Amino acid sequence: MNGFPWGAFAVGAGWAAAAALAVMLATFAVAVRKGVHRVVDVAWGLGFAAVAVVTWAVAAAAGEGDAGRRTLVAALTVVWGLRLAAHIARRGRGHGEDPRYDAMLAKARGNRNLYALRMVYLLQGALVWLVALPVQAAAYGPGPLSGPAWAGVVVWAVGLAFEAVGDAQLTRFKADPGNRGRIMDRGLWSWTRHPNYFGDFCVWWGLFLVACDAGLAAAAVSVVSPLVMTYLLIGGSGKRLLERHMADRPGWAEYAARTSGFFPRPPRRSGPA
Repeated sequence: MNGFPWGAFAVGAGWAAAAALAVMLATFAVAVRKGVHRVVDVAWGLGFAAVAVVTWAVAAAAGEGDAGRRTLVAALTVVWGLRLAAHIARRGRGHGEDPRYDAMLAKARGNRNLYALRMVYLLQGALVWLVALPVQAAAYGPGPLSGPAWAGVVVWAVGLAFEAVGDAQLTRFKADPGNRGRIMDRGLWSWTRHPNYFGDFCVWWGLFLVACDAGLAAAAVSVVSPLVMTYLLIGGSGKRLLERHMADRPGWAEYAARTSGFFPRPPRRSGPA
């Protein structure tokens, strides 16, 4: 671990935290003006993109890390973050407040906006910084690109494909009025109940592999990221909460019985939902 530039990495981490905070504060200002806090979901992807760009610039200015790995990890993160932000923005266009935020803000004592700032925006900004540790560590790792980085690109690409294709399939399904009230059980959604969450899982384990390519120190710093994301996607605010919300939908029990809860596999034989 002695070859890792800890001092430069710490400086870069500070700039990354500032970038994440700036995105969340700007989004908070927009949300207060619009009166809708669901826009923070768009800022999730934008925050990672901002951290990646700022980390790339700060590491390059300091002359630290391999330029190829630094550019690769930044590009992967920006592509993922901007696609996610654009998708969420399109999905939420014309809608009011998200019921999740309505329920959360109902607990506020005093100013609802300040409560949202503390409990949503600042918390998400901290999570962006934490989860983005592989992006930060990979940018400072010495030595040229090698096998783990390319393996990480493959895992990342599988994840991006699952997210993008799954989101597009669900959007087309919902756009058909004949599907109102039905459970989406086609395409990737017949192989896993959560292709978008599985895609997220792959993206962050892929970026972790790119960080591992930068050495043991970068891997040690970064491993918390995919572990936290795995918990959030499966046991935290992702799969667990969504399935609790969907449990009373007609056809959900049959769909859940034949379809994998997370990792893709062929569906079990059963009637349609």
